[in-house]
Amino acid sequence: MFTLLHIFKLIIALFQLRFVEIGRVAYIAYGPDQGKLCAIVDVIDQNRALIDGPCTGVSRKQINFKNIHLTGIRISMPRSLRTGLLKKKWESEKVQEQWGKTTWAQKIANRELRSKLSDFDRFKLMKAKQARNRLINVEYGKLRLQAKKAPAKPKRIRKRPSKK
Repeated sequence: MFTLLHIFKLIIALFQLRFVEIGRVAYIAYGPDQGKLCAIVDVIDQNRALIDGPCTGVSRKQINFKNIHLTGIRISMPRSLRTGLLKKKWESEKVQEQWGKTTWAQKIANRELRSKLSDFDRFKLMKAKQARNRLINVEYGKLRLQAKKAPAKPKRIRKRPSKK
């Protein structure tokens, strides 16, 4: 039979819950370090955590939980790990590479790339999309025409006679 611990682990795996815990990598959403990654080094109270981001330029400081978004990445480490040792752990577990593979990071990179487009770049992008859509519509028209020319499927014949 399942114990309560087994059920709890299944729920966590099923919903991929992200808990505030030592070693959890977080994305800073607000403040002077906005857009950078950090690791939770220690939990101060129910509203604040001590964070550090040695490879992303975030100095060790306390931050409100409302100002960070928890990621699915976790570093196995003890409480209040020093910055130098955290940097070694960060690099050995390849946190930056794991973050770069997530769709979240890719969306942020794409948003940043689009914001840097000039007016002419946006115009070229629009024309490329129009050309792509034109090719798609031409192929779709050809397929629709083939389907129209194909003989109709024969109607299904009832094996049992109707009750009349």
